[in-house]
Amino acid sequence: MKNFAIIGVGGYVAPRHLKAIHETGNNLIAAYDTCDSVGILDSYFPATSFFTEMELFDRHCTKAQNRGEQLDYVSVCTPNYLHDAHTRYALRLGADVICEKPLVLNPWNLDGLQQTEEQTGHKVNNILQLRLHPSIVALKEKIDNGPQDKVYDIDLTYITSRGYWYYASWKGDTRKSGGIATNIGIHFLDMLLYLFGEMEQSTVHVSTHDRVAGFLQLKRARVRYFLSINAHTLPQDAVRQGLRTYRSITIGNEAFEFSGGFTELHTESYRKILDGHGFGIAEARPCIELAYDIRNAQPIGLKGDYHPLAALDTEAHPFGWQ
Repeated sequence: MKNFAIIGVGGYVAPRHLKAIHETGNNLIAAYDTCDSVGILDSYFPATSFFTEMELFDRHCTKAQNRGEQLDYVSVCTPNYLHDAHTRYALRLGADVICEKPLVLNPWNLDGLQQTEEQTGHKVNNILQLRLHPSIVALKEKIDNGPQDKVYDIDLTYITSRGYWYYASWKGDTRKSGGIATNIGIHFLDMLLYLFGEMEQSTVHVSTHDRVAGFLQLKRARVRYFLSINAHTLPQDAVRQGLRTYRSITIGNEAFEFSGGFTELHTESYRKILDGHGFGIAEARPCIELAYDIRNAQPIGLKGDYHPLAALDTEAHPFGWQ
């Protein structure tokens, strides 16, 4: 049994981490969040010491270390812009780290994390759970065992509707979230790079507060992508079904299905990390660099090979319904 602490236990993704710690048979000794709506702890670790002030959380964890109650891992589930600072803190506390996506917002922050790893002797693990999805694993094997000179044509569409609250939260602030490509797209960018090799060219056609569309030339794929949080960009079939999320990947003329099987991926990620097979800084670097490039690119408009949904009006209801 390993001892865990968690930073950001009141956030959206924290319950998946609590569940993973519990299902892998480990113990949570401390939790921190500025928000005290953390009743979810009762479902998994009711005896956990909880703090709303970082200084008190730090004192508790340091005292635990000093009295021999080894803190093995710290899970970082805070807003994106704090991941770097909280990961460094946890390493210096004397623990390995399990950090949510994105590991950092800027590529150069990875160099600082790597130095802190070397100084402390502890390791950073990033949650890149799509690499563990059974359908992705099977597709990776198929691509690796297929013709090595084949270049695939890919269309990626991911629409996950968000209400007006999004823009009042840190997620709506590009400086804190990294924008659409980072906040909702980082896993898909990592998945594409993992499957089809390194990025050779990136073109951004559209980039606004609620969507980004572009083209990627990867070593073994040509990718048109569209990422959006605007419900008015949903296909009409999805709207008729009352869906708020739509994801689609086509490879050539073939639809690639991976809509199910997401719920257990954090637990599987924890199992891999505990077995010494987590995804570290080197694995996270390509998608961090690509998301950074997309975020800072100048959109060229509807030129070249762009995703069909890139042409949707950024203001109007694109399919005409109310």
